[in-house]
Amino acid sequence: MDNFKILKELIATAEKDAASFYEKGNSAAGTRLRLTLQQVKVSATAIRQEIVEKKRRK
Repeated sequence: MDNFKILKELIATAEKDAASFYEKGNSAAGTRLRLTLQQVKVSATAIRQEIVEKKRRK
């Protein structure tokens, strides 16, 4: 469940950076957004693996 909380925090961060990039044209926010989205991908993969392992144990 910790990974899910991390994912939610990453999404909130991505939302702020996306608003800065798309609405204000802040290019640094675009760089941060790309980094955060990569972290979202890693976190989502970890959650998927956690689910698979939990299902196998049952």
